[in-house]
Amino acid sequence: MTEVKTRRPLPAAVVLTPSAEARIAKLMAEAPEGAIGVKLSTPRRGCSGLAYSVDYVTAADPMDERIVTPGGLFFIDGGSVLYLVGSTMDWVEDDFTAGFTFANPNAKGSCGCGESFTV
Repeated sequence: MTEVKTRRPLPAAVVLTPSAEARIAKLMAEAPEGAIGVKLSTPRRGCSGLAYSVDYVTAADPMDERIVTPGGLFFIDGGSVLYLVGSTMDWVEDDFTAGFTFANPNAKGSCGCGESFTV
């Protein structure tokens, strides 16, 4: 008899807080026609090298990580996963600002304005 080994599912690269999931749901409710989800990537820009970017996506890339949220699909750019593993993404609003925030254990430093980070 041959034993079949099953692989347990890997945890998501990024943990989304309930506030971040609610914001993704709001974005998807207002999404332009053709959008299938929201995608997080880390393009090279800013004074420290990498920045966080959240955009609508109209087609799934097989290299991207996919997270199913109550409000819609959330993708993580396949080339960015390495920089984001273990991160927590939150949505924060106060009287003066609103935006996604990231607690990234891989970031070794960030610029003074907080727009970019290094790994």
